[in-house]
Amino acid sequence: MIHIEVVFSPAPRQIEMSTLALPLGSCVKDALLAAHLLGQAQHLSVGIWGRKATLAHVLQDRDRVEVYRGLIVDPKEARRVRYRAHGEKTTRGVKRPNKRPLSNSSG
Repeated sequence: MIHIEVVFSPAPRQIEMSTLALPLGSCVKDALLAAHLLGQAQHLSVGIWGRKATLAHVLQDRDRVEVYRGLIVDPKEARRVRYRAHGEKTTRGVKRPNKRPLSNSSG
């Protein structure tokens, strides 16, 4: 027998975790079936310890199967929106210019 964890976050700040004991030679699909997540996971990505995996990937003892849901907002775009909302970056309440001033080099 191998012992694994299956983790799924159906919504932000919500986590469903199952600890399973499966026969040696079980794959990701078997783990999702045992955790009753196969229907949801077929439309989402899966991974093991943060690395993308297929449903046919054979599991090892103490693996952590993670089910990833799609992103609602592109992280780069969210960062741009936050930057525009806050304006220029500040350091301890003092606004800094976006560009470094040119240095005066005397010969």
